Amino acid sequence: MLNIFKIAVRNLMRYKRRTLLTASLVAIGVVFVLVFISVSGSFKNMMIGQITDSFLGHIQIHKKGYVASIDSLPLTMNLGQKAFEKVEKAINEIPDIEAYSKRIKFGGMFSNFVETTNVRLNGVYPEDEVKTVPLFLSRVKEGGKDIKPGEILVPELLAKGMKVKVGDTVVVIATNKDGSVNGKQFQVGGILESVTGPGGRDGYIHIEDAMEILRMDTMEISEIAIRLRDFDELHSAFDRLRDKLSNELNKQGGPAFEVHTWEKLSPFYNIARMIDIMTFFVKLMLIAIVLISIMNVMVMAVYERIREIGTIAAIGTLPGKIVAMFLIEGFSLGFFGVVIGNILGVAVISVLSVAKLTFNFGRQKGLLLSPSINLQDILVISIIVITISVIASLQPAYKASRMNPIDALRHV
Repeated sequence: MLNIFKIAVRNLMRYKRRTLLTASLVAIGVVFVLVFISVSGSFKNMMIGQITDSFLGHIQIHKKGYVASIDSLPLTMNLGQKAFEKVEKAINEIPDIEAYSKRIKFGGMFSNFVETTNVRLNGVYPEDEVKTVPLFLSRVKEGGKDIKPGEILVPELLAKGMKVKVGDTVVVIATNKDGSVNGKQFQVGGILESVTGPGGRDGYIHIEDAMEILRMDTMEISEIAIRLRDFDELHSAFDRLRDKLSNELNKQGGPAFEVHTWEKLSPFYNIARMIDIMTFFVKLMLIAIVLISIMNVMVMAVYERIREIGTIAAIGTLPGKIVAMFLIEGFSLGFFGVVIGNILGVAVISVLSVAKLTFNFGRQKGLLLSPSINLQDILVISIIVITISVIASLQPAYKASRMNPIDALRHV
């Protein structure tokens, strides 16, 4: 086998220009794929981080049926104290969960004493909210970085439309689940930038103020947002949490709770899926490049070396060894191209990382692009390229092994 390998490498070196061009084409394909994976992966991770760490969290828990009716923010589908205690117990039993935040969500009317409009409000404990969505405070454009009782963080859209500034007094009016109306004066503590776009109308108040407006004697929770210690454990933590809560049934005998990852709650998940699909098609392009390039080289090698193949067959070389020789040539071309491509790809990614390029996502500006590539991606791309290189050599190798030595020696 070692002799066959030496012969294969020697044959490649006989046609240095063609070998170099083919290996270079493979290397360029590898570089392109590695850079694309690193850049698109960085953008995808940044996008997911902005969404989950700004307002959504990694996982959310609601009463069964709440998400289907979430546009109306139904107070009748909040979690009572006993239900919340069951959820809290399940959360505390999962070590992967780093923090969680209780939220009371409701719709109301927002007035500056001159005009009135509708608003969506989130009653939260600020300390828990910041632990669960650490980028929340970065959304506060003006005013304080805290939510004190009696203060409200007003969404930017409402602040501009109603000319509300930090320190102004406003009124929030809401209807509780029994149908009675109640109102409360607030001081504008800050102006909040929307993550979801200019249509965002979500304001924030302290959870105690939310209970007062809705006249709650005991706390009733609309949703529980959860943050994990390691985002890569999202689905395993989700499965464990769902399994723990699946045994809890409502009065009708159905599931009492529903658990959702951020993927089911945000339309931006479709963008993340599109990035994965684009990455898949880029890999297909690489496969096509390698397949066509190496197959072309090996077909030409067989055509140009017909007399040589006839000679080695005539002296008793077995067809299997002739096949092995051409397969090793294809393997060597792929391997050489992969090595060069990986070196250049890692170098380009390092340069892009040092350059500290920035981009805008939605209303977030100046986000830092941090492309990186892990060893697993490099190994997968390398294995794909080398495997396709060998596969591309199969047909020419088989053709060479099937030649009649007499006919091959007569070839001019």
